[in-house]
Amino acid sequence: MFTGIVEEAGLVQAVTRRGKGWSLEVEVGGIAAGVKIGDSVAVNGCCLTVTEAKGKKLIFDLLDETKEKTNLQSAQVGTRVNLESSLRADGKVGGHFVTGHIDGTAEVVKWGRSGEDWELEAQVPAGMERYVVPKGCVAIDGISLTIGRVEGRKFNVWIIPHTYEVTTLRDRKAGDKVNLECDLLAKYVEKMARIEK
Repeated sequence: MFTGIVEEAGLVQAVTRRGKGWSLEVEVGGIAAGVKIGDSVAVNGCCLTVTEAKGKKLIFDLLDETKEKTNLQSAQVGTRVNLESSLRADGKVGGHFVTGHIDGTAEVVKWGRSGEDWELEAQVPAGMERYVVPKGCVAIDGISLTIGRVEGRKFNVWIIPHTYEVTTLRDRKAGDKVNLECDLLAKYVEKMARIEK
């Protein structure tokens, strides 16, 4: 479980085939001190397990499905990724509850400066728009954000300068894919409403 408050951006050092899956090696900063083998870390919002820790380098195993269904499919040496350690029971929940289980990728439609802040507009895959509501929560590349406008399959979020500086959003451009995790509560409410009918 995570909160969507990204701690830092790491740098991909290697993506290699390993057996039936993949190995992802990331150079990290401060989170290395508190992470051990077996811990969960959100990498661009994907909940991954640390399989090796070598100083400032963390290594994760990726299933084919994870690589194929997230923007980690385009990760290569030099790609920056958002990192968040898992939520401690005695920690703060500064964003919203994020599981690290990606629902799909959204396409960046518009991304640019808007006054002192930044505005990102994205389009979700067909069928996912029902989970996107004004003032609702969404995690984009693991970042907890509040939805602004919603028009069909498109929605926008506002990015404050701090978020722009400490996350990989500044690397994005129109046409890029971002990992999207919709609000967990919305999915449970939908399922329960179906069951009650």
